[in-house]
Amino acid sequence: MNNEKNDPDIFGKAIKAYFESGDEEDITVHSPDFDDDVIPVPYLFRSYKEMPPLEKKALTLAKGRVLDVGCGAGSHVLYLQKEKKLAVTAIDTSEGAIEICKKRGITDARKLAFEDLSEEKYDTILMLMNGTGIVGKMRNLDAFFKKLRSLLNPEGQVLIDSSDLVYLFDTDEDGGVWVDAAHGYYGELTYSLSYKGETSKTFDWLYLDFDSLYLASAKNGFNCELVKKGEHYDYLARLTLKKS
Repeated sequence: MNNEKNDPDIFGKAIKAYFESGDEEDITVHSPDFDDDVIPVPYLFRSYKEMPPLEKKALTLAKGRVLDVGCGAGSHVLYLQKEKKLAVTAIDTSEGAIEICKKRGITDARKLAFEDLSEEKYDTILMLMNGTGIVGKMRNLDAFFKKLRSLLNPEGQVLIDSSDLVYLFDTDEDGGVWVDAAHGYYGELTYSLSYKGETSKTFDWLYLDFDSLYLASAKNGFNCELVKKGEHYDYLARLTLKKS
């Protein structure tokens, strides 16, 4: 998400307000395709015990030098630092989120977009809470994998989660799903966020089903392993570089 002067730092303001004064006002999520939803800000500060099984599994698998993309308030990073003693680089485009990450004790927190990180290599890249979201559109997948390749050590791994939104669509009498192909891939959504009277610009967000991730991975020289399924069409995948 952009954080230009005309685009308020919604996540950062909510995270700071909760951390500094206990303000629990929700972030509201708007989409032209669905009713408004909310993100409870305390959830961004969840402990390991409060995390869903997919996140716990990803943290269990994390090893070596770690990059956490879209770190938010830093809950995943704090666990990896304190419990697993790993060196973690935490990045987020939210200035406020990074400020609070530092105050919470994260040693390497940077206000930085994933696409702007360069000249560094990692053993584990974490992309959680619908990690495919930052890809935005299906057409961006090749560039996304190219960036992953540039940041990953030869024996490294990407731990990424997402959801298959097919459950939102009508099924026919044979159990098949009817999706209007004319509108593009069904997991391509647009959102905006609001908090305390301010609203962000609209941004693209991609929910990617596992089969599509698998095919895109193979096309771009990655292995793709289904690590764990969630309770509601969500999953955790592990990507590794194919041997040349």
